[in-house]
Amino acid sequence: MTSAGKKKRLSLEMSANYRISVQGTLDESYFDRLGDMSIRLSKRASQSPVTTLSGKVRDQAQLLGILNALYELHLPLLSVQLFNKEAEK
Repeated sequence: MTSAGKKKRLSLEMSANYRISVQGTLDESYFDRLGDMSIRLSKRASQSPVTTLSGKVRDQAQLLGILNALYELHLPLLSVQLFNKEAEK
């Protein structure tokens, strides 16, 4: 395989797009701590609401900051998905 055919591996300083889901709802006062993530709330009958954050995160340090902010809010983490690395574009 040539080097042009290889995809770069994710690194700590690489930006990437993530989708993060937590159980519960976020107060609007915390939106600025979550970077440029879009925020969507899903409510289903007889189940807890789920908040999904999605968007570009500049590096792993920012991702950790977002996850720490959610932890401090006592919101159970349901999933963290890498869905489009910038290196693969």
